Amino acid sequence: MKLEEGMAELLEDYFLGSFKSEETFHFYSDTYLVNNPVYSAVSEIFDDKSKFLWESENIAKHLFEAAENPRVQSGELFIVLFEDESDRPDKVDKIGIFKTEKRESFLKINPAEETFDIEKDQGIGLSKIDKAALIYNNNKDTGYVLSVVDNNKNGDMYYWFEDFLKVKQRDDEYFHTQEALMVYKDYITKQLPQEFEVSKADQADFLNKSINFFKEKEEFKLDEFANEVLGDEHVIESFVNFKTDYEQDMQVNIAEEFPISEAAVKKTQRHFKSIIKLDKNFHIYIHGDRQKIEMGEDDKGKYYRLYFEKEV
Repeated sequence: MKLEEGMAELLEDYFLGSFKSEETFHFYSDTYLVNNPVYSAVSEIFDDKSKFLWESENIAKHLFEAAENPRVQSGELFIVLFEDESDRPDKVDKIGIFKTEKRESFLKINPAEETFDIEKDQGIGLSKIDKAALIYNNNKDTGYVLSVVDNNKNGDMYYWFEDFLKVKQRDDEYFHTQEALMVYKDYITKQLPQEFEVSKADQADFLNKSINFFKEKEEFKLDEFANEVLGDEHVIESFVNFKTDYEQDMQVNIAEEFPISEAAVKKTQRHFKSIIKLDKNFHIYIHGDRQKIEMGEDDKGKYYRLYFEKEV
């Protein structure tokens, strides 16, 4: 398509506006990478741009087959070649695959002599794209580097990632940071209370210490983390065993040393809510010093005693 400059800028903002996460993916195949239809098509385009239309049609046919589930919404498919026109030696072309699914109602108001005509119509809202994939022309041998979003998961939640693109998260610092935090959270909330006598306040303290460790350090080292956050040698041994079982069950490998991704910490920390829920009457949010909260019991029942310097 030949686009006017204003329309090109509008579409570029619409297509690329949803790529806000630093989480990246790569193509994979159960046999050989070349057997992944989207990987094969974009490889041909990157190698020879004259094949753009032909391979775009192949991508469209593959999407049609992957989206045959009746719960999958129909829509429009856009395939875009973003050519890097900079002079930088590390310039990278990109291919974008975008799908719209939601239609919004809007009004068109036109002057008509001394009155106005109001007409109802439907179209595509420009707030955010429904589904998108941006493929960078690097790391071809390992399945390229992709950014992928799915903002409309009604229907079949997984067809965009699994059936159509067939992608996995890349084994990078973002992945290792995210996985290390989640395996630790699972250990503190599920496994630790089964093996040791810990209160909810102790669990909250462990969670706060862990997220602060990731915020303050630039690099993760398992031994350093274990000594500073877990402390007790028996708890450390228990956690290492839990981590090993987690890696086997989830078929992932969490490195014991890696640079910490600030973006992954920021995204994952919302799962680290240190809250003690007391019946249906009270919630206690714990953000810091474990020594300022005590638990006890008297004739009226169990209680928590909180120490503070001033009300805010």
